[in-house]
Amino acid sequence: MAEDETGEVPKLPPDARLESLDERLDRLQQAEAKKQAKAAVDPNMRIAQAVIGYLIGGPLGGGLLGWGLDSLFGTKPWLTLVLLFLGFGVGVRNVLRLSKASPGTPGTGS
Repeated sequence: MAEDETGEVPKLPPDARLESLDERLDRLQQAEAKKQAKAAVDPNMRIAQAVIGYLIGGPLGGGLLGWGLDSLFGTKPWLTLVLLFLGFGVGVRNVLRLSKASPGTPGTGS
């Protein structure tokens, strides 16, 4: 492009296609911002899901691990029961840890 004496590019006339594209882009960005605002997860719901996960996952994981070890060692049902209660204890401990964490702390259970 040719430059004038001041070293600046001369002002070009506005292009209707570019203006139309800018308007459509602005509308789409506003619509996307509205979608993102609606899709935001409530922090209380996130905490509730973590609590349910800890209280179900701990005993379930312990029970499955105990069942597998019982099958391996032939000690049914002792390891299943011990690890089931241990998993429940770990789940409760994680829930207590989560309840003590400040609300602004990112992540759960740490």
